[in-house]
Amino acid sequence: MKKNRALVKVMQPKQDQESIASLMKELLLKVGEDPAREGLVRTPERAEKAFRFLTSGYETDIQSIVNGALFSRENSDGMVVVKDIEFFSMCEHHLLPFFGKMHVAYLPKEKLIGLSKIPRIVDTFARRLQIQERLTQQVAQTIEDVLQPRGVGVICEARHFCMMMRGVEKQQSGTVTSAMLGAFRARKETRDEFLSLVAHKNHPFY
Repeated sequence: MKKNRALVKVMQPKQDQESIASLMKELLLKVGEDPAREGLVRTPERAEKAFRFLTSGYETDIQSIVNGALFSRENSDGMVVVKDIEFFSMCEHHLLPFFGKMHVAYLPKEKLIGLSKIPRIVDTFARRLQIQERLTQQVAQTIEDVLQPRGVGVICEARHFCMMMRGVEKQQSGTVTSAMLGAFRARKETRDEFLSLVAHKNHPFY
């Protein structure tokens, strides 16, 4: 059986692993730490593995994720919404995490996609060095490319550690971005339906 590449751990060449671990060790030295002390002896290797995981989206192929999980629409033409998809990503400006939830909707034209594939698509792009605006657009455009639906809507809500831990240090601030394609952009009624379906009472972002 052909393995789904998206679910297979990508093995990096040993020299690449050792190179990143060496850079992590050098970083510890630069901040004034002793990489040889007990608590840090294996930190460079652990940090390398963590960084590889957090950027594993570069090694994931969208077609392998979809893996044929497209189905005929038949009589279903209503909006499909998968909301509250949790994600974690890394800000490309400061290499600090940002995290939140994404709501993804589409209006089927000819095909439906397996529901579990949508969170996997989100993870593929979240596990890269990112900015929230691009992440939102990439998810929307991928759904558009894979399904060719009548429209796609994506709303992304996130908190950024680069704003919470440094800089303005505003722990309660949140950022909301959206991407609307096709009917979601052209028809106010479609946008309003989407917003009403994903709205949360007393939601921290609203």
